[in-house]
Amino acid sequence: MSTGRQERREFCDLGGVEERKALWELAEGGVLLTSRALESGWPGRSLTRALRAEGWSPLQKGAWAAPGQGPGLLTRLRAVQLLNPRLVVSHRSAAALWRIEMLGRADGAPLEFTDSSLSFRGTAKDVRVHRLPLAPEDVASRKGLRFTGAARTVADLLRTGPRDDALVSLESALTYRRVGRARRAPLVDVGRITAALALPLHGSARARPWLPLCDPHSGSPAETIARLRMLDAGLRPESQVELITRDGRQVFLDFLFRAEGLAVEIEGYAYHGTREAHRRDVARFNRVLQCPEVRHLLRVTAEDVFHRPDEMIRQIRAGLTATGAGAPTVGVGQRH
Repeated sequence: MSTGRQERREFCDLGGVEERKALWELAEGGVLLTSRALESGWPGRSLTRALRAEGWSPLQKGAWAAPGQGPGLLTRLRAVQLLNPRLVVSHRSAAALWRIEMLGRADGAPLEFTDSSLSFRGTAKDVRVHRLPLAPEDVASRKGLRFTGAARTVADLLRTGPRDDALVSLESALTYRRVGRARRAPLVDVGRITAALALPLHGSARARPWLPLCDPHSGSPAETIARLRMLDAGLRPESQVELITRDGRQVFLDFLFRAEGLAVEIEGYAYHGTREAHRRDVARFNRVLQCPEVRHLLRVTAEDVFHRPDEMIRQIRAGLTATGAGAPTVGVGQRH
């Protein structure tokens, strides 16, 4: 009998609809391992053809995503972990699962795992494996995935740096944040991160001096980076300042140079997204200028913070050297 005829016979012997049912039953979280299909009796010669015919898509060598199951982060992580059960999702991949904000996008970046056995020598497409010890309390489990806990994840990001990226993630984890469509509570506190960095792991000594630069009340990655750029330029504003207007209303400022009376507000990407948002922002800026401590208000866009920091610093220095004798003023950061 020819090979092609034999494959067709093996394919037909499994029985049409029953084939699909068997494949779905063997999948876990939308991921099917080739090894499981073979162990269940699927013939090797026709398995790949059947998978492609039914719309399964390859994720890693030996792992397939179910039809309609796009190669999203969860699916890709699950495929690697099913193939290598001792690997634990960690670093930037774990941060994405915890909804911890990071500089740059996790999409397209290598998937990151930690091997606590310190012996992993395998290879996988677009995967980075860290060989580090993990205590049982360092590992969480959800949706069929094992990943590092929030404190261990943040400590790992601090150990691997760079500084700005690590502090953005640390401050995100310390506060209430809206990430995507979800609002989440604080995940860690500074004490837990300090304890995690006390472990004698590579990078801990470098990361520990960064902790005093942290503001546990920072409200966004743009605020974190703006503060770091000011610190690097020798500027030391108060941050997350609570003030009271002349009519007794409470106002919170991103930054305040109190002696000069200069307030600096960072405007996010979603600024003025709607007419109502515009109205609220205008009302808020007016209230800021009603605070006795504020003589000048400088509004800086997130685009300036991330892409034109030198221009931001120039504007702040100009505001600091301006006289405060006149009426309160508002300055708007450069827009393009």
